Amino acid sequence: MSTSFETWRDRFERLRSNKAFELTVITIIVVSALLIGAKTYEETNRFQQWLLVMDVAITVFFLVEILIRMAAEKRLRDFFRRGWNVFDFLIVTASLIPLDDSEMVLLARLLRVFRVLRLVSMIPELRMLIAALLKSIPRMGYVALLMFIIFYIYGAVGSFLFASVDEKLWGNISLAMLTLFQVATFESWATAVLYPTMETYPYAWIYFLTFIFLTAFVFLNMMIGIVLDVMQKENMLMELESGEGEAAEMQGLRQDVRELQGQLNRMEALLEGHDSHRHHQNAE
Repeated sequence: MSTSFETWRDRFERLRSNKAFELTVITIIVVSALLIGAKTYEETNRFQQWLLVMDVAITVFFLVEILIRMAAEKRLRDFFRRGWNVFDFLIVTASLIPLDDSEMVLLARLLRVFRVLRLVSMIPELRMLIAALLKSIPRMGYVALLMFIIFYIYGAVGSFLFASVDEKLWGNISLAMLTLFQVATFESWATAVLYPTMETYPYAWIYFLTFIFLTAFVFLNMMIGIVLDVMQKENMLMELESGEGEAAEMQGLRQDVRELQGQLNRMEALLEGHDSHRHHQNAE
């Protein structure tokens, strides 16, 4: 019984590691995303039955795929020790909510949208990007806090100085900070904000240019630098893990070669012993 189980587990392990299987899963995820997008068009209402059949088929495929990955583990708990496996399991489980229930149909459709995120768990490079983004958030938080302080100071100053120019833009500190956000994104800021203000305060350009210099150039580049630094570390870590995996695979191959060499040596010894015994019998 145990040998049969190990045999099936090895088969599932080979299937899970097969590149063609991984490519098939990625293709089905893309098809699932396209199917979700197609349902937003009224023209597809006449194909509603076919879309429903395809959705059920995709859901069954994802269920079988996750069961294969779980069966490929030596112990089931090892599967849930990886965060991305837990994420895939939750997405697939949530997709089992039927679409024909009128009370749950909206929830089911929303949950099926998140099946597109499974591309992240299937592609190592995307996993690296997400890991880098998540690890960057604490360090980016301090930069965001500093940006908020600058926004608050400039917002208060702008409200005090320019409230008489346009109450809708500078009437209070909240409106002033929203206006400064528009300036920081360069969304029609010159014609809508800068020029009307300079008609009353000719030197207002100093206020805006210093703010843009701090936010658009300094803080934005600080954010980019943090993300790039973390991405570089994550890339090095992924290469190190890949190298360790290849080293372990090579070590296993060397061990197999040594075992085969030992078996050949024993077979040669047995053959030599048999030939020696037969030669001795012929001599007698």
